[in-house]
Amino acid sequence: MVEELVAYVREAFGWDEDVVATPGPRGALGQIWRLDVGAARYALKEIFAEPPSEALIEAELAFARRAAEAGVRLPASHPDRAGRHLLAPPGGSWLRLYDWLDLRPIELTAPATPRELGALFARLHQCAPAATVEPGGGPPDPWYDRVPTAHEWAEASAGWAEASAPGVVWAARLADLLTTLPELCAAVAPADPARLIVCHRDLHPENVLADPTGALVVVDWDNLGPAEPGRELARALFDWFCDNSIADLDTMRGMYEAYVREGGPGRITEPADFSMLLASRLNFLRVQARVALDPRAEPRHREWAEREIDEGLRILPTPRQLADVLELTRTHGTCWS
Repeated sequence: MVEELVAYVREAFGWDEDVVATPGPRGALGQIWRLDVGAARYALKEIFAEPPSEALIEAELAFARRAAEAGVRLPASHPDRAGRHLLAPPGGSWLRLYDWLDLRPIELTAPATPRELGALFARLHQCAPAATVEPGGGPPDPWYDRVPTAHEWAEASAGWAEASAPGVVWAARLADLLTTLPELCAAVAPADPARLIVCHRDLHPENVLADPTGALVVVDWDNLGPAEPGRELARALFDWFCDNSIADLDTMRGMYEAYVREGGPGRITEPADFSMLLASRLNFLRVQARVALDPRAEPRHREWAEREIDEGLRILPTPRQLADVLELTRTHGTCWS
């Protein structure tokens, strides 16, 4: 498969040099390959699922330009010789080509990290235009403000009894989760159209990394679209500083304070501001459960889904944590405004 991809991209981009492909990180919907093309290096993203539309790619490129002008670092997207930013090689996957940047995870315990993240989010939200529809039209994606219904959970859990065999520990844990969902999701509500702007919508620690100088770099813009900035910020506080049921409230306070101080427009003032956090995590769990139980899925995708389910259950916030963070932002946000 790798040799076929290399041959395809050499032809598409007109490369005469030898191309060496090395596997990089993978995510829920794609695999990154590092391509060494002579002295140049690129990141080739192989997309497993539904590819981005032309409208989404156009919106991504436009927002990326605005973000770069605002001082946000990101890898550039490269078109092929025909001007295409999305390529369809044989085999059913899709490809996009970006600059390769040497990146590493951010040191979460570094004192400057919350401040730098807060400033980054503020820059992204300040430069973002208003957006009440998805790129290309259509209402905002319910993935970010609607949790799965009882019927949808039932469909996803159809094979959980069989999956509860020895060695498949996540099935029983996921089933237990359903008993606590009503309290957790009571405040989830659709976003206010008047507050919607273009947001990245996937700013977790794997998509904000550091270059060799320590500067923050934002990658993987494929999910951008309308969202309330306060909701994206609320999700980020938990994505970055809540792990294994332990929320670092002091660090969350530092990130939120920096965001407000740097002019970020979002605020976290009510339970509904956690809608993006809860909806995206629960929708992701449901999808991964379906993949893990699908006998037609490739083994590599099922194994990856099982790991994601285990992590997703571990980091799902509790109602108490949501209340603590809401108290923190309500108390401190007013004095920084």
